[in-house]
Amino acid sequence: MTPDQLKIRKARAKKIITALDKLFPKAGIALTYRNNWELLVSVILSAQCTDKKVNEVTEKLFKKYRTLDDYVNASAGRRTIGEFEKDIRATGFYRAKAKNILAAAKIIKEKFHGKIPRTMEEILTIPGVARKTANVVLGNAYGVVVGIAVDTHVRRLAMKLGLTDHDDPVKIERDLMELFPKKNWFSLTYQLIEYGRHICPARPHDCAEHPLTKIYPKAANIWPKH
Repeated sequence: MTPDQLKIRKARAKKIITALDKLFPKAGIALTYRNNWELLVSVILSAQCTDKKVNEVTEKLFKKYRTLDDYVNASAGRRTIGEFEKDIRATGFYRAKAKNILAAAKIIKEKFHGKIPRTMEEILTIPGVARKTANVVLGNAYGVVVGIAVDTHVRRLAMKLGLTDHDDPVKIERDLMELFPKKNWFSLTYQLIEYGRHICPARPHDCAEHPLTKIYPKAANIWPKH
């Protein structure tokens, strides 16, 4: 970003936050969980899957696997791993997700004494955890905000609203962190998700009269690819 781009985009970001605060003042995570471990499981399952479907799957999953040890035990052999894969199959990419979740359970038990790490550096060592997952878990579990979770809605809308020149989530996160005050980082993710779900979905449509398009009219003709 050039200094001029930064100045212009910061002014736009300020207007966007004002609009989102009015539209979705109480936006938050839609996943259902009882503790920090279940939060991590839910977020891993949510990759390429709707929160609604994840909640349907975890409603049964969390009754069957109640403790961290239940997940550790599930990694014991081919039969138990296969059973776990079947339990999460509906979320898609279930083999990779099962592998990550069960490996994460063992590492968290052995290396982190059964507790989800509180730092970005440590949590990124857990299988299946990249920056998006890390930001969601740290923010919701501990109120630790060190970045912005860039999911598919956040990525798409950041590009559509001219807040970044990139399509890579890590680079988009860096740009957004430069544009928005840190106090807004945590809520911004969920406000943009709500905006993408309820006001401006990914499929091309007439969005000229949408609140954020009025702030950045060029957005009406920008449709980022997934």
